[in-house]
Amino acid sequence: MHEIPTLYWIRRDLRLADNPALLQASLRGPVIPVYVHAPDEEAPWQPGGASRWWLYQGLTALAAALEQAGSGLVIRRGPSLQTLQTLARETGAGGIFFNRLYEPACTARDRSVTSGLQTLGLEVQSFQPGNLAEPQSLANRQGQPFKVFTHYWKALQTRGEPAQALAKPARLQAPVEWPGSLPLAELELLSRPGSAGNRITGLAGHWQVGEQAAVARLEAFSESALGDYPTQRDYPGVQGVSRLSAHLHFGEISPRQVWHRLRLAESHHGNEAQTLAFLRQLGWREFAQHVLHNYPDSPTEPMYPKYRAFPWRKDHAELLDAWQRGRTGIPVVDAGMRELWHTGFMHNRVRMLAASLLVKNLRIPWWKGAAWFWDTLVDADLASNTMGWQWSAGCGVDAAPYFRIFNPVLQGQKFDGGGRYLRRWLPELAALPDKFLQQPWLASAESRRGYPLPIVDLALSRREALEALAATRHQGG
Repeated sequence: MHEIPTLYWIRRDLRLADNPALLQASLRGPVIPVYVHAPDEEAPWQPGGASRWWLYQGLTALAAALEQAGSGLVIRRGPSLQTLQTLARETGAGGIFFNRLYEPACTARDRSVTSGLQTLGLEVQSFQPGNLAEPQSLANRQGQPFKVFTHYWKALQTRGEPAQALAKPARLQAPVEWPGSLPLAELELLSRPGSAGNRITGLAGHWQVGEQAAVARLEAFSESALGDYPTQRDYPGVQGVSRLSAHLHFGEISPRQVWHRLRLAESHHGNEAQTLAFLRQLGWREFAQHVLHNYPDSPTEPMYPKYRAFPWRKDHAELLDAWQRGRTGIPVVDAGMRELWHTGFMHNRVRMLAASLLVKNLRIPWWKGAAWFWDTLVDADLASNTMGWQWSAGCGVDAAPYFRIFNPVLQGQKFDGGGRYLRRWLPELAALPDKFLQQPWLASAESRRGYPLPIVDLALSRREALEALAATRHQGG
């Protein structure tokens, strides 16, 4: 008599190690890993162009890893509930196991899928996916969600170290007969017209995707950049950050894997302060998920209602286009936007500067910037993207004070004084002396080699933004 197989439903957990759903399914007998392509179920935040590129590469890598483990990957497309029901009938599966997601559309979908499958008598189990804590598991003394990171971080730390990462199954038992599977190419992840489809080659030149690549990147960061992380993380021209964000978003590595690897590095090198500085960044990622879970409207609505009355600029189409193309005439912002276009990534310091220019100096709605980042970032994550943009606009939790408007010239001089970052992404300015690099409008038109003049007066637009923000601030709410 053949053992009854279990379906392992893959979403954003493209790894074998520290994978609770996969491990538990493997302990029961044969496992059938299945990826169901149903992006509309995540609407209006289905994966953008750059995310679709990463997903294609990640599924390719996962299929190879599963094959090495004696298993395989089944790909289907269509509504998740009906597709899983069909697969259960085809295979005789007795259960469906999956790791939880926390975005509002995903949690609603998963509740519906679970209920529908259980109605058929199937066993359905969901698992914590390797986070430091689940978003709903922490609350303040009044039982309310946290809105200040330092308070959230203290509460998280009181729980002690997260559980150790789970081992990778040595082998996965295959079913007696595999169900049919679509070729990955039929999902058309790489053929979507639009922004990211034009730079697939560029993305491929900047990233290694998959669980093995994620572990290698973590190892390299732990052994090289971690020791200098607190002092180097704000400098976009150096390799001072981990660049693990996309790997974490797609579940090619888990937060607790990162946590414990860095703790190991700390025990070897004694760099406690440096390690804690990075672990706080993991905490910020978890805090963003906590906020999104508790405030599911935050991707489209300001956390504080008074900001609904903010006087955004109406005629902003040309300004937005210049910002998107890296043609604002503000060098550090343009360098970041071009880095984003070519690599699907932007250094976090520059993300803050680009966002500040858009929402304050240009007074373009923050959700316009969030939508652009959503489509162009390989690490586009709804919780982190939403928190970052609301922080920049001053309307989110733990947000920047309403009067904080970054001066991109001073910021460029402070964090890219030698122009290493600017000269890489703005070749037309590469020959300028350092004294003109952050303010090329002070140099001759000939020496700027076609680089545009600023589309906005930084001093005047700052005053206008402060007036608008002050008026909004006095509205209360």
